[in-house]
Amino acid sequence: MTDKANPPVEPEARTASNHLDVEHDDNFSRYLLYSRAEILFVLKALVQKGSMVTVYFDRGNAFLLTSLNHISTDGNTLIFDYGSDEEMNRRALQADKLVFTTTLDKVKIQFSLKGLTQTTFDGRKAFSGTLPETVLRLQRREYYRLTTPIANPIKVSIDVIQADGSKTTLEANMLDISGGGIGVMVPLTLGDTFRVDTVFKDCKFTLPEEGPLVTALCVRSAFPVTTKTGSQYLRIGCEYVDLPGTRLTMVQRYITRIERERKAKLSGLE
Repeated sequence: MTDKANPPVEPEARTASNHLDVEHDDNFSRYLLYSRAEILFVLKALVQKGSMVTVYFDRGNAFLLTSLNHISTDGNTLIFDYGSDEEMNRRALQADKLVFTTTLDKVKIQFSLKGLTQTTFDGRKAFSGTLPETVLRLQRREYYRLTTPIANPIKVSIDVIQADGSKTTLEANMLDISGGGIGVMVPLTLGDTFRVDTVFKDCKFTLPEEGPLVTALCVRSAFPVTTKTGSQYLRIGCEYVDLPGTRLTMVQRYITRIERERKAKLSGLE
């Protein structure tokens, strides 16, 4: 029988306490959201999905499970569920720093608050906290990768330096996209140009209904592909370089929307 006062620790709960300082790690700084509008967008999505949130405090030695239930009209106040363990609730109210971690569409979400107060919501005890100044939105490359539309491909503009030092702009079709990078197709003759670890600056593409995006791309993989019709091309896997968190949010919104539309069509809803 499960002890409600001491719920079983989920795998994430066992390991997350070892990674509570990633918000202050320079390696993750590009995944931080600073824009109030972007932060509210992510937090409102947590409310809508009813995502379970793990709250760590006492330097990661204690935690409780909760969910974000409500955001005030002015966006300044967050209301969280009370935990099932009264002792943990008491300790959480006394803590001067709490780290909230969860996932949203396979993307890790983490933020810190300097304290919580007790309040009521819908007639029940609840925690109240202020809107965080930053939110970490961390999507790894191994997470979901969306194959982009073939009929109307997204074009990626890549500035290529020729052997004589001159610059030319290549327009490549995007094959897929994720929170970590994109896949593009280029002519086989450009194998020497797209060597692994080569960085291309100021690459440009536009995500439908999201807008233009400019980023440096680093080649991580390159291999020839032959299509069913016998055509050949080079498939290049590229990783974003220093892409700001706000732009990653654009990518995730696009992926989520396209995937939702595809599932709706398959289920006959459209």
